[in-house]
Amino acid sequence: MSAIAVAKKDFQDAIQSRALWGLVVTFVVLSTITTYGYTEAPELFGSETAPTFGGLVFFLLTFTSLFVPIAAIVVGYKSLAGERELGSIKLLLSLPTTRREVFLGKVVGRAVVLSIGLAIGVLVGLLVGAVLIGGLDATALVAFLGLTILFVAAYTAIMVSISASTGSTTRATTLAIGFFVLFELVWDAVPLAVVYVVEGFSLPSEFPAWVFIVSQVSPSNAYLSGLYALLPDVAEALDASPEGADAGQGAEPFYQTPELGLFMLALWIAVPLVVGYASFTRADL
Repeated sequence: MSAIAVAKKDFQDAIQSRALWGLVVTFVVLSTITTYGYTEAPELFGSETAPTFGGLVFFLLTFTSLFVPIAAIVVGYKSLAGERELGSIKLLLSLPTTRREVFLGKVVGRAVVLSIGLAIGVLVGLLVGAVLIGGLDATALVAFLGLTILFVAAYTAIMVSISASTGSTTRATTLAIGFFVLFELVWDAVPLAVVYVVEGFSLPSEFPAWVFIVSQVSPSNAYLSGLYALLPDVAEALDASPEGADAGQGAEPFYQTPELGLFMLALWIAVPLVVGYASFTRADL
């Protein structure tokens, strides 16, 4: 059984998850409601200008950046830990299947099912917005959809790798939620706290360059910066840029530009895959 065969089977198993589809339906409904709210009353969401398709894309990104991690936890935390806990992993490995094929198959299968669900929600929200606004920016739509799939791939790799590191679903749940709390809820305060202490318990008028770099370690911050990198004209029209990033045209080094977000998302795919596979390879099943 190849990694593709494992991915197909895992896709079929994951797609039957009621919790997953409950989240997807919720995402579709909420994205539609928030899209309607943004297009009909943009002032309620802090926008002082008429709604635009580009503005809608950046608006939905904030919503998506919170939803993807939650959905990835639901889809990924039991992917390998659950099979190890039940003992079914031994049956799977008794077939002509290697641990590498099982691990990669799990990542691909879960990433595909989550990408499909999220893509449906994103497309519904943006198409409803396009109808209400009266125009569609195909470049912005494709860029946002592609970047969202990359974000999904990163979080799937993270959650499956966490699951691969333990044979207990309870421990996998704890680690997954702990990752979410640290990198999505707490991380923005980490560089600020360091600067506050270093500067004698006060915040400077201008933050050092490393603050932006550290902030991009958070997958959702990297996701946001990545959209700025892909849609610079839209971001400029909205008078927006990532906090601490250079808004000029190549005036600063790469690590001070929004493109750093794309690089960080790529790292969040590669590093967890390497660490997760190494943990799964060494695990006593």
